[in-house]
Amino acid sequence: MAGHYYTAVVEWACDGDYAANKYSRGHIWQFDGGLKIPASASPTVVPQPYSIEAAVDPEEALVAAISSCHMMSFLDLARRAGYVVASYRDSAKGEMSRIARGKMAITKVVLKPEIVLVADSDPDPSWITDLHEKAHDVCFIANSVKCEIVVDPEPVRTVAP
Repeated sequence: MAGHYYTAVVEWACDGDYAANKYSRGHIWQFDGGLKIPASASPTVVPQPYSIEAAVDPEEALVAAISSCHMMSFLDLARRAGYVVASYRDSAKGEMSRIARGKMAITKVVLKPEIVLVADSDPDPSWITDLHEKAHDVCFIANSVKCEIVVDPEPVRTVAP
């Protein structure tokens, strides 16, 4: 079976004095559906005004991709298990650390999912652990990265049907 291919176009044009390292790192990410997202180096890596704080940086995008993939895997597994999820919110956090001289990496991502179920009573707490483990195991992005990914969900809340 042939693999699936995913594309993104990343465009940058020099704005500033490139030779003097005084140029904008602002650029655009464009995806196959036509969405264009302003992107930049992180202000923690490249000081402003050469980075754009309001833009997405690659480190944030990696954390968001891990969180998003985990969520979609979890939602599918919960649905298949007969749960009705009313909402899902994750305050994901990635940690950048030095891994060798001159080398930095996102070394850990902590997911903090907050789930609200439509149910008459609270579910057995073991279901959340089981579903999150299964979601992590099948998440395409988690299977693609080397950093540790921790899933640390908030307690599940329920709302009446």
